[in-house]
Amino acid sequence: MTQHDQQSTRSTLAPEERTRCEVWTRVMGYFRPVSAFNVGKQGEFEERVHFDESRTRH
Repeated sequence: MTQHDQQSTRSTLAPEERTRCEVWTRVMGYFRPVSAFNVGKQGEFEERVHFDESRTRH
């Protein structure tokens, strides 16, 4: 699915058709839902920087 397809899909959903999305991340080798993090860990998650590894290779 391209970014354009995702945007058009989002705009066609009615509010009652939308649902919350559970975001999971890997911390210390374990996958956990971000909603289960304490306030401090949620703040750390928001500050994370993501990068594309393929762009760093020579």
